[in-house]
Amino acid sequence: MGLFYERIVRPLLFRQDAEHAHESAVRALARLGRLGPVCRALEHWSQLPAARFRPVEAFGLKFPNAVGLAAGFDKNATAWPAAAALGFGHVEAGTVTARAQPGNERPRMFRYPAQEAVINRMGFNNDGAAAVALRLNALPPAGRRRIPLGINLGKSKVATPEEAVADYLDSFALLADHADYVVLNVSSPNTPGLRALQDEKPLRELLGAVTDARRARATAPGGRHVPVLLKIAPDLTWPQIDAVLGVIAEFGLDGIIATNTTLARPGFFASVGQTGGLSGTPLRRRSTEIIAYIARATEGRLPIIGVGGITDAASAAEKLDAGATLVQVYTGMIFRGPFFARDLARGLADRHRK
Repeated sequence: MGLFYERIVRPLLFRQDAEHAHESAVRALARLGRLGPVCRALEHWSQLPAARFRPVEAFGLKFPNAVGLAAGFDKNATAWPAAAALGFGHVEAGTVTARAQPGNERPRMFRYPAQEAVINRMGFNNDGAAAVALRLNALPPAGRRRIPLGINLGKSKVATPEEAVADYLDSFALLADHADYVVLNVSSPNTPGLRALQDEKPLRELLGAVTDARRARATAPGGRHVPVLLKIAPDLTWPQIDAVLGVIAEFGLDGIIATNTTLARPGFFASVGQTGGLSGTPLRRRSTEIIAYIARATEGRLPIIGVGGITDAASAAEKLDAGATLVQVYTGMIFRGPFFARDLARGLADRHRK
C-alpha cells in the first residue's frame, strides 16, 4: 500500500498546491468517516489484533496502539472519525482557538520532498471553538469512541497577551467535555506572542487558571477529570525546559508533547527563504533529544508524546526508546501515505516481540 502511494498517488497529489492537497485529503477522510461499515472493515484490517497486543495506557486512557495523528491535520474536527480506519491509535484535532480565524495569507504551506520536510505558517486557521463544539456534540462523546480524541487549544490571534488566559479558558469551557484529553499549545511559531507563554510567569498563570477550571468541572455533578497536556517548542533551551517542567509539576499536568515545529533552519534550509515552522526529518534529532532530556529530568514519571521527524518504524522506536509513551505523525504521512500509521504500529509491535 505504501509503495502504491509513493509511486502513483503521491506524484499526483504533489502536482497540487500543498494546502489544496491537504484540504482534499481532509474532505476525503470526512466522507469516509460517515461510511460506518466501510470504516469498520478498514479498521479491522488496519488495527492491531486486540487479542495479541496490549493497549498502551497513558494519563488514564487506553490507546489501541502507540501511533497518533498530530494536531494540524484535522483542524476543525471533521475527519477524525475515520482515523481508526487508517490505523491510528488516537487523533488530536486542532489547533482550535476561541474565535474563528482565517489564518495567515496563502501560500502558507511548502513541501520539500527531497528532505521529507514541510514549512508551514498556517496561523491557526479554524472555525472557532463554538463551531467545533457544536460539530462534536452530534458525534460519539468522550469515552465512547473507537480511539481517544485529543483537542489542541491555541490562542486567538486577536487576543492580547493580557487576554491570553481568558481566551484559552473560553475554548476550554466549550470543548473540555468533548475531549478525551486537552492540549494547551503554547509553541506554534505562527501566532505572534504565543511562544512567550512558555516563559515561567505567563505559563504559571495559564496552567493555574486551566487546572482550576478543570478541577471545578471534575467536582461538579456528573463531572470527570480531563487530562491536560502541554505542547512545547523544540527551540527552548535546557534551562527553559527545566522551568517548564517545574510549572507542569506544580500544577499537576498529565503529560507533555515534545515537540512542535522549529524555527531553526539546519543544512539545506539555511538558504530557504520561507518563514514558519519546519517539520519532518530535519526535526528528528532535536525532538528526540528533548524527549530523552524530559524523561531523565522527570525520572519517567511524566507521560511524553513524541513528535518530530518520524518517517518509519525505526524513527518512531527512537522516540519510544528515548522515553516517549506515545508518538504522533503528520508530515511523515504526507510523504508515506494514509496508511502510514498502520505500517508504523505493526513495525513497532514486531520490534517489541523480538
